[in-house]
Amino acid sequence: MDKSELLLQEITNANGVSGYESEVRAIMKRELADCTDSIECDKMGSVLGTKNGPAKSPRIMTIGHMDEVGFMVKEITNEGFIKFLPLGGWWGHVALGQRMRIISSKGIHIGVIGSTPPHMLQPEERKKVLEIKDMFIDVGAMEKFDVVKKLGIKPGDPIVPDSEFTILSNTKTYMAKAFDNRVSCAIVLEVLKKLKKVKHPNTILGGATVQEEVGLRGAQTIAHIGNPDVCLVVDTGIAQDIPPNSFSKAEKLGAGPVVLIYDGGMIPNLKLRDLVIKTAESKKIPFHISYMERGATDGGRVHMSRAGVPSVVIGPAIRYIHSHNGILSRADYDNTIKLLAEVIKKLDSKTVKSLTED
Repeated sequence: MDKSELLLQEITNANGVSGYESEVRAIMKRELADCTDSIECDKMGSVLGTKNGPAKSPRIMTIGHMDEVGFMVKEITNEGFIKFLPLGGWWGHVALGQRMRIISSKGIHIGVIGSTPPHMLQPEERKKVLEIKDMFIDVGAMEKFDVVKKLGIKPGDPIVPDSEFTILSNTKTYMAKAFDNRVSCAIVLEVLKKLKKVKHPNTILGGATVQEEVGLRGAQTIAHIGNPDVCLVVDTGIAQDIPPNSFSKAEKLGAGPVVLIYDGGMIPNLKLRDLVIKTAESKKIPFHISYMERGATDGGRVHMSRAGVPSVVIGPAIRYIHSHNGILSRADYDNTIKLLAEVIKKLDSKTVKSLTED
């Protein structure tokens, strides 16, 4: 594996559901130390590195979020089955029957979200989507086996999808949990490394936020400590090149980074959006325009920070987000890095000032 694949492997395999991002933060801090001049964390756990340029301003921030969708233990039944609540958005069909890691004070315990065999279901039951509140995790519960005492599992313990980074047979595609949004954390690091010995007319802030999947919480605090003049939010698009539409949709693997014209929390700064598009066109970097009618990104909090921050969302489209396994195109990963680096190099004082001038 090359350096990018090794980074993606480590950062996606790490456990880090919302509110429990310490494993991912340790990776980010280690990698940021190699490509920034200073690192700070806010009091929620978001991390931000600063790469100094020839001037203290403009301050250009690029961020991804560390947390992945997962679950939290809410109770243990008398029989030893684990009831849980969702951290982030889940659809019942996606979760049912999947392997999980429950992380307790005594280690990591593998279990499965129990499912009723089809032989026992009535026809009308097969048509229903089971709700998360009605599901449970089986860690090998049996009579006279005390899950609490033996395994140390208790309410509040995080539950992470059990899935490993895999290079697929099409070696330019990867499968992993947590591409939403660890892929963007890796992209931020790669952009900073790409610009390590390159002149840029600004100060670059690069980092990662916590608790995006449960309300964009870390974005608010990191924007306050970073006080950026511009923010390039890196997040995943939703690849739609699967049946029944297959390859007819624009938002697909291999089409280059997505530039969002709208999400549920932010309309991007129009001049910054157009600058991103013009940069992609002039540098012949493939890209495509998309939108997200439901759901939001960290930009929803950042762009309203202090007096306002011109912001835009860019990132690779991923198949099957908010599930155990997403699929990423390496070409989209590389082209997102190229586009972000080229945009950052253009954001001098005059250009940044023009973003908010009528």
